[in-house]
Amino acid sequence: MKRLWILLLLSLSHFAQPIHKPPAQPVPYSHKTHVGLGLSCKSCHHNPDPGEWMGIPETKICMGCHASIKTDSPHIQKLASFHNQQKQLPWVRIYSIPGYVFFSHRAHLEAGAKCENCHGQVAQRDALYREGDISMGACMKCHEETKASNDCGFCHEPR
Repeated sequence: MKRLWILLLLSLSHFAQPIHKPPAQPVPYSHKTHVGLGLSCKSCHHNPDPGEWMGIPETKICMGCHASIKTDSPHIQKLASFHNQQKQLPWVRIYSIPGYVFFSHRAHLEAGAKCENCHGQVAQRDALYREGDISMGACMKCHEETKASNDCGFCHEPR
C-alpha cells in the first residue's frame, strides 16, 4: 500500500506531467525542419560518459552548418553572436528528472528505447513542449511492458 501511495504522489508531480505549451526559447528551433534535412537526435545531442544525460547542443554544433547557412537570419545572427562570445544559448530545459532518480539515457538507448518513447513526436515538432509523461507511474508501466526491473533500487539509491 505504501508503494502505491508513493507512486501516486510522484506520478502527479509537476516535473513529470506533460505541458502542451512550448516555453519561450532564446531562438526558434524546429526539430521538424532539421530532421527533414537528415539530422538525427545524435547529430546534435551527444551522450558523454557515463551516459546519464543527452546534452543540449553547444553553439559550435549549430555553427557547424550555420556559419554558411541562413546567415542573414536574425536568429542565426543571435546564435552566431553567442558563439563568437563563447557563450551558450540559454535554452529553457523541457524535461528534467529529480536528483533522487537514477536514469541513464545510454542504458535505455542500448536496450532499444527510442527518443520518442519518452519525449513524444519531437521529429514532427516546430516547437517543443513537455509532451511525454516521465512520471514514476509512466516509467514503471514501461518497465512492466518491457520486462525491465521495477525494483525500487533499480532507479533509486537505497537510503
